[in-house]
Amino acid sequence: MLWAFGAVRSAITRTLASVDLWDELTQRVLPSTAAVALDVRSLYIVLGIALAVVVIRPAWNVARLGVTLVHELGHALVGIAVGRQFTGFVLRADMSGHAVTRGPSRGFGRAASTWAGYPAPAIIGTLLVWAAARGWAAPVLTAVLLILVVSLIRVRSLLTAVVMIAVIAGTGALWWWRADALQQQVLIGAGLVLVVGAWRHVGAVLRDRSGSSDPAVLASLTRVPKAIWNFTFLLVCAAATWVCALEVLALRG
Repeated sequence: MLWAFGAVRSAITRTLASVDLWDELTQRVLPSTAAVALDVRSLYIVLGIALAVVVIRPAWNVARLGVTLVHELGHALVGIAVGRQFTGFVLRADMSGHAVTRGPSRGFGRAASTWAGYPAPAIIGTLLVWAAARGWAAPVLTAVLLILVVSLIRVRSLLTAVVMIAVIAGTGALWWWRADALQQQVLIGAGLVLVVGAWRHVGAVLRDRSGSSDPAVLASLTRVPKAIWNFTFLLVCAAATWVCALEVLALRG
């Protein structure tokens, strides 16, 4: 009888613990139930930090790895979406990277996954700013954290592993802390850095005369001139900048 009572008590304890854990997780996934106000002073601080990150060389050297990470994951996610197999990716010390998707060597899927890299930081950055401005920072952080954790198994170099673990740790801490105002400010700042980083990456590829750049590969795959592909990258960056500007002006009131 005592054994049965102990077993029941243990089961109830485990159930309550799982319920508490579920409640904790739910609180960190759901969007903010109240409007998260970003006052003008806080907005200027966020903009100032974002500007400092992209203009101060040591800070930019670190941030650029994050932009390259988003670039490579853009290749991977679009590749998966069009039916290709994502096999691995690396980030290099010179701030470049490489993602590998397996599938047909030509066709729409290969072209789509190749194109996706340069627009990815601008698109993701804009989504971060747009979602954070509407109180959706928590679910966005959840999605980002899941993508990063799943992608960790595709890391193919030590530097990539170090960068991924650092980004996961920072994102995880921000997600678990669940401070709505802080989450909003960090996502807006990160989004703006990604958009500016996208411009800088596109500027670099415009000067690239090699035959191994993404637009050069796209030209060989589709017979559409490299200049046209570069123009599509510029269009995406311009649209992302416009949307972010509108969001920042709206936050500023």
